[in-house]
Amino acid sequence: MFRFFKLRKWFVWSWLGSLIILLSLWVQVKIDVKINEWFGVFYDMIQKALATPNAITIEEYWSSLASFITLAGMYIALYVAISFFTAHYLFRWRTAMVEWYHSVYDKASKIEGASQRVQEDTIKFTRIMEGLGTSFIESVMVLFQFVPILLGLSIGIPIFFFGDWQYGLITGALLWTLGGTAFLIGLGWILRLVGVEYDLQKKEAAYRKILVVAEDDDNVRPKTINELFDDVRSIHFLSYIRYLYFNVGRMAYLQANVLSAYVFLAPAIVAGVVTLGVMQQIIRAFGRVEGSMQYLLKAWPTIIELASVYKRLREFENVINSSTSTSIDEKI
Repeated sequence: MFRFFKLRKWFVWSWLGSLIILLSLWVQVKIDVKINEWFGVFYDMIQKALATPNAITIEEYWSSLASFITLAGMYIALYVAISFFTAHYLFRWRTAMVEWYHSVYDKASKIEGASQRVQEDTIKFTRIMEGLGTSFIESVMVLFQFVPILLGLSIGIPIFFFGDWQYGLITGALLWTLGGTAFLIGLGWILRLVGVEYDLQKKEAAYRKILVVAEDDDNVRPKTINELFDDVRSIHFLSYIRYLYFNVGRMAYLQANVLSAYVFLAPAIVAGVVTLGVMQQIIRAFGRVEGSMQYLLKAWPTIIELASVYKRLREFENVINSSTSTSIDEKI
């Protein structure tokens, strides 16, 4: 699965490509910091204009909007470019995996669900790994950039439960995030979501295989096909029930999450010790820090899918390697 990073053939794409993606993420985060600063200046200007008529000129207003358009344009251009590059990067990774599978397919083809492993799971694995990897690195970069900003904005501002403590907002975001993450990981473990996802793919593979066999073998009984489809239906219905409970807990937390910054800022807002611009900066910075800390929480369904795909590919490669070793032993 990770031959892409080991083989010299793919050195440029794997390591240099990864570096390009990392640098692009860093630039995106820096642009995001500038956008956060813009929010503070813009909303302070709005507050000034609403409090005192004609306190700002129309030119200042349009100039501020133009600044945002410039920053947003840079962000969008970089996002589109790196998305295009990442698509090629992922296909090279998939190619490195598939080339090895092709080289041993005379043995791999005898394994149940081999076609699904080679065709479907390889693209799933590379896409999920890239998505989770880049989002994790971006989360770390955001923390490094926005935590100092949030600390600077928190000085002298009363925070709910923590009072005037400078680290109140950071601690509040951390406690809220850890609590939600622990809750959902525990819920996913109780509902055995990884196991259900694995069983689902296994049943689908068996059903797909019998359909392929039936195309060339008239002896395959319709009853056998129906029985396998009944297994597929049962595991899907089970997964629907399990994810129903999981999504209730996950969405309840994420909806409550919208209010978390306002709850912690309640004393400062009521006391009127922050301007509209500073409040917007704090809320946005708090959201970015909190969002980064919630990496596991937001990515948990994807992590479950990755665990299932990885488990299938690992078993697939283990069977191939054991078959290869057996063949060598027999020749000796």
